[in-house]
Amino acid sequence: MTGFYIVLGIAALIAVMLIGIYNGLVAKRQQCRQAFADVDVQLKQRRNLIPNLVETVKGYASHERETLDAVIEARNSAISAGSPAESAAAESMLTASLGKLFALAEAYPDLKANTNFLELQKELSVIEDKLAAARRFYNSAVSQYNTARETFPAAMFASMFGFQPEVFYDLGDEVREQLSVVPDVKF
Repeated sequence: MTGFYIVLGIAALIAVMLIGIYNGLVAKRQQCRQAFADVDVQLKQRRNLIPNLVETVKGYASHERETLDAVIEARNSAISAGSPAESAAAESMLTASLGKLFALAEAYPDLKANTNFLELQKELSVIEDKLAAARRFYNSAVSQYNTARETFPAAMFASMFGFQPEVFYDLGDEVREQLSVVPDVKF
């Protein structure tokens, strides 16, 4: 009879351990999903500014059709992206095309002085800061989840429970290079 209680105690201990592992992985996966939703909110706010920005630039530089079309095309690709990897790739293209749009604005002093353009540019800058913070939080959540998923003893059961690794939000080398360039400020 004592042997039965020992086996029952071991089975109960294993069950409690499995439940703890499962619940911990679920919580971390949900944190990843919430973090991506936060990134997505910032991306939507940025995408909503772009038509106004393009219209403002169009008023001053309507013959720069190729650049304006590239921005709109990149925005549309970003809207249709689904997964974090697709979203990161599309947002990388959008960031590059916005960089070209702002470079184009340098050639038009009236546009650079336009209050609407300056306000949109400022608002976009604020959103970019929030977006960078949301991306960092997402990547941190992914790191915690993937680490929890791959450490012992969870690694033995994670795949069996259907927990797949999450993908980091990576902007790509091109955008990383652009973001690492220090702006040239002249007075």
